[in-house]
Amino acid sequence: MPAHERAGTVSPVPNVGGTKSETGGVASSAPRSRKGERTRARLVEAAKRVFERDGFLEARIVDIAEAADLAPGSFYHYFESKEQIFREVAEMQEERLTAPSDDDGEPRVDVSPMDRIRIANRRYLARYRDEAALMGVIEQVSRYDEHVNAARMSTMKHFAERGERAIRRMQRDGIVDARLQPAMAADALGAMVARLAELWLVQGYREYDFEDAVEQLSILWANALGLKEEAAPKLRARRKSAVLGPETST
Repeated sequence: MPAHERAGTVSPVPNVGGTKSETGGVASSAPRSRKGERTRARLVEAAKRVFERDGFLEARIVDIAEAADLAPGSFYHYFESKEQIFREVAEMQEERLTAPSDDDGEPRVDVSPMDRIRIANRRYLARYRDEAALMGVIEQVSRYDEHVNAARMSTMKHFAERGERAIRRMQRDGIVDARLQPAMAADALGAMVARLAELWLVQGYREYDFEDAVEQLSILWANALGLKEEAAPKLRARRKSAVLGPETST
């Protein structure tokens, strides 16, 4: 369920500021009118800009309200704390990272396994780079806020499960090392990409050319899996035959 639809539910983790509900979470007064929904969306977008600019600790509710062109008191009609609105901003960003693209269906017969690895790595790094300022704040807050950390882990699990399915498929096709445990391999390789993204795009640990980073991470993925790229043409021919039938595949 998208973050903006979850806003009226009870938070599954202890409250950090604001008013506790009976179950220990944050109770939210979700607006019902269209005008209220638009105002709430303005606050969330304004909060995103303020958190990007000031970070979480320095951001103030009065600044969020001002950025949304609202009176400070209006904030509390929609959110009970800075923590609550940040959690929503963070969840929405995690959803952007995992949003599907046009090619997220079954593997296309004209794309090699190595190219699919490149496409996935490029998409993740591009989406992370485009929101690097916000991702830096999310990474920081996730260290001590269970709710934000759960959203971060949900994203990691999303990519790990995709990677696991891809590895199992390639093992069935006989083009990667059959000894690998797909879940563990996907966890490790996904963590490699995510950690490098943070070190590079948030921490400024080292500067890389974007396409070089995509290519090097993809080579590391392929080498770790023992990907036999020379088998790709035969694999594509086999898949094409399965799709078109033996009469039309020659």
